[in-house]
Amino acid sequence: MEYSLIDLKPGESGCIKGIDGSSQSKKRLMAMGIIQGKEITVETAAPMGDPRIYTVLGYRLSMRNVEAKNIRIVRN
Repeated sequence: MEYSLIDLKPGESGCIKGIDGSSQSKKRLMAMGIIQGKEITVETAAPMGDPRIYTVLGYRLSMRNVEAKNIRIVRN
């Protein structure tokens, strides 16, 4: 079953299955390392829950929830 990246809690990970949104948004996220088939892990969240920090391709990435909701994943 596919989920959105914002459905994961800190410490959980999933496999990226796709990106929804405009083509410009997709290109920007892919340039940041959000690539289909790669594993992504939620490291932590800001005190109010937004933004959150993710690990993908061996580096940490900060992303707002409005962007993360467009990333489809399958939980590991």
